[in-house]
Amino acid sequence: MAWTQTLEAWDLLDSAQASGAMVAAALRVRGAECQVTTIAGERGSTDFVRIAFPGHRGRSRSGEAPTLGIIGRLGGIGARPDRIGFVSDADGAITAIACALKLAAMQREGDLLPGDVIVTTHICPRAFIHDTPTVQMMMSPVDIATMNAHEVDPAMEAILSVDTTRGNRVLNHKGIAISPTIKEGYILRPADDLLDIYQWVTGTPPVVLPLATQDITPYGNGLRHINSIVQPSTATTAPVVGVALTAVVPVPGSATGASQAGDIETAVRLCLEVAKAYGAGRCEFYDQREYDELVARYGSMRHLQTLGQGVRA
Repeated sequence: MAWTQTLEAWDLLDSAQASGAMVAAALRVRGAECQVTTIAGERGSTDFVRIAFPGHRGRSRSGEAPTLGIIGRLGGIGARPDRIGFVSDADGAITAIACALKLAAMQREGDLLPGDVIVTTHICPRAFIHDTPTVQMMMSPVDIATMNAHEVDPAMEAILSVDTTRGNRVLNHKGIAISPTIKEGYILRPADDLLDIYQWVTGTPPVVLPLATQDITPYGNGLRHINSIVQPSTATTAPVVGVALTAVVPVPGSATGASQAGDIETAVRLCLEVAKAYGAGRCEFYDQREYDELVARYGSMRHLQTLGQGVRA
């Protein structure tokens, strides 16, 4: 279970004074390697946090086990001064930090994972609110390219991108969902290994987040996106799977009191079980043969990782 770490991450971040430095201090005292980078944008600043956990057969130790990335994706954990407390959008950061706290506890108790795990997110208690046709969403003070530059690590060989995904009408389920695998502009079929882990962790049939082609294109091209859950896929050749915190009805990303601790804890356990299995070679994010056949038959789709024709970066 990861209840202790979920509640600790919640308490750590549920503050007007929350910062990357506070998160780093909490993790370093547990022996974790943590880096913090503060980036300022036109409408404020945010603290990017990177926490690395070496595996006993990981790349950092010249081993053969692959490296998993866990990205807590969000606009901000708060919308102060307009909103007091956690906004719904905060779940990606809470999940990522809770994963890091649990991994640190596991290492301290002698349970090292086979492969390296890199956890990244950003801490911004003063993000701003953006209106969409469905609900109000949260926007980071820095642009998506900057977020990807600091959260998508080149060492990540597969990525779980965790994001609140309640502000829509296409997924009517309270709990968590996973997306199909996204790789270099292709929306691939949901990975069987990940569907297995989902049902083992939740005890329920898998729930899969529906995605449109425009959802996997970069922000800034003028098209509507379900949210930023698979935006890391625009900045990497690694396979990316979204882990969505969901609701039965549309909930604004700017709403306070909307985060569900039980759902976050479930997302933490899902990420950790994937980390165990992926590093041990028991979890594939996609079928390499099928992917190669798609590219051979239909060509590269990497143009979908760009802003497209007629759009200036």
